[in-house]
Amino acid sequence: MNKKKLLRLILILIPCVIIDQITKYIARTSIKVKSISIIKDVLELEYLENRGAVWGSFQGQIAAFVMLTVLLSALLLWAYFKIPDSRRLAPISYLICFIIAGAIGNFIDRVIFGYVIDFIYFKIINFPIFNVADIYVTCSTILLAVLVLFYYKDEDFEWLKFKKNNSGDE
Repeated sequence: MNKKKLLRLILILIPCVIIDQITKYIARTSIKVKSISIIKDVLELEYLENRGAVWGSFQGQIAAFVMLTVLLSALLLWAYFKIPDSRRLAPISYLICFIIAGAIGNFIDRVIFGYVIDFIYFKIINFPIFNVADIYVTCSTILLAVLVLFYYKDEDFEWLKFKKNNSGDE
């Protein structure tokens, strides 16, 4: 295992997860009873216990979410450590770290509370309430998709292909 990559992963994951959990703690202890208007009729802090997935879908499927989070995080970790250490591919590595951080942040909530704490609400567009971990996952996934679709070329993903060993097996 590449120690430099492991250190980078840890240095991104730990602060991101801590920030997510601190903001959720503040939401749980400060705005659970009364919402706070940050920008009148635009942005509010409003406490919500989300027992589902994206925007409250699939309510009550905690065991499935936990298993899915573990499987997807394992897949992302595999990809993270497989990506060659190059400047060109560094954005992919960083984005994967942020996606994993968001997954861990919401995973912690599901395991401890049985729900995810959401609290950021864009009232002006009636956007579903979300949290900091959701921001990590959503923004990183969108940026990753844009990079894959418009910046990287097929040859940048040679590292994903299985290499044949000397016997010709894959």
